[in-house]
Amino acid sequence: MNGGLIYGCVVPHPPIVVPAVGGARGERVRRTREALRAVSADIARLSPSDLVVISPHAPLDPWAMSMAVAQRFAGDFADFGAPSVRFSFDGSTSLPDVLERECAAAGVPLRRLGRQGDVRRLDHGAAVPLFFLNEAGVRGRLLLLAFSALDRETHLRFGRAIAAAARGFGGRVALVASGDFSHRLIPGAPAGYSPAGKQFDEAIVSAVRTSDRDSILQMDEKLVFEAGECGYRSLLIALGALPEAPLELLSYEGPFGVGYLVARFRLEGAAEASVEAGSEQPGRPAEEEVILQLARRAVESYVKEGTIADPPPNPEGILAERAGVFVSLKIGGELRGCIGTYLPTEPNIAAEIVRNAVAAASRDPRFPPVSRSELPYLEYSVDILSPPEPVDDIGQLDPKRFGVIVQSGAKRGLLLPDLEGVTTAAQQVEIARRKAGIPSWAPVQLYRFTVRRVREDR
Repeated sequence: MNGGLIYGCVVPHPPIVVPAVGGARGERVRRTREALRAVSADIARLSPSDLVVISPHAPLDPWAMSMAVAQRFAGDFADFGAPSVRFSFDGSTSLPDVLERECAAAGVPLRRLGRQGDVRRLDHGAAVPLFFLNEAGVRGRLLLLAFSALDRETHLRFGRAIAAAARGFGGRVALVASGDFSHRLIPGAPAGYSPAGKQFDEAIVSAVRTSDRDSILQMDEKLVFEAGECGYRSLLIALGALPEAPLELLSYEGPFGVGYLVARFRLEGAAEASVEAGSEQPGRPAEEEVILQLARRAVESYVKEGTIADPPPNPEGILAERAGVFVSLKIGGELRGCIGTYLPTEPNIAAEIVRNAVAAASRDPRFPPVSRSELPYLEYSVDILSPPEPVDDIGQLDPKRFGVIVQSGAKRGLLLPDLEGVTTAAQQVEIARRKAGIPSWAPVQLYRFTVRRVREDR
């Protein structure tokens, strides 16, 4: 794709979805987290020059749209108990002036906040999606926008002005419309309970699923108000910016009383980069789908026929690389088998997955071999490990980000990162010691590693 708007998505911003903030409770919004990672992977593949993020929690002016400019935007989650999670994006340089001209031509009031030399701290409405974009390696320049209390048509015109500015300044722009939907879904929800909350969110989800723009644009004003949302006007702006692109729903959930929706616009050459046609799980990159299918085929071939499936003869992408791999099997969320290698033992990752998937189903000493009757209920997870690196101090560990290896003589214990119930580095090291049979008083060498986790939704 050439310049202009090359991607658009609608995302929520609950800080609990950030692993270091949410901890074990964050597993309740795992689908939202994985969908955010899917759109971030899409954007990373497209390498935009600039990012336009619309945030409901940026400074709002009821009578004008707002545009924050800065030399650098800094994000952190200190207000949510995770001060060590920090990242930054350079500010957009050319796009703000072009957007001002387009808004003036369209009759859209626009207020500029800040100066090009400023360093501006990100609000959580922007910081949450940008955390996942940063995690995916996206480095585009950032322009932060906010909506207003003006009418719907003005928000649609604002979206059209954004699209015109993206075409006019010569860069490649990804649009991220941040916003949560109803805050009133259940008793005890942040804005109190209202039946209108569920009614509103169901209408939005249905319209997004069927790409029914008219239903979104004509939503009853009283219903919108009663729902207590902060994402509707972000969605209107995105609809104005991408008037022809169909919508695709990736996930929706609301376990804490707030509706979290992730959707993207199907732009030619954009979404196709990360979703295989006919994929069983919308929003999952095609490479990840191949990884899960390979693990499943290996287990089913062994359990049904007693044979070891052949890995792809000419694997591509990450499957052609060499790395340690762990394959985990669960049923109903409970572990059913997990075997892996922390260093590569096979010619490529594809062969490593086959080997360890079969071992997880047949040779985990904690469980009997998987039976034929269990196959339909298995949930698969594949962790691809980075090379382990030695660490000098337990303070260099983070159980949400890093796995750990503890070694004492010939004894070695390993624990994967981001496991439910493991919240401190000391706890992580102690569990790894126990697995290896290393007493608490014995000195150990510590190693850490990261994983790329590909997990199946059920």
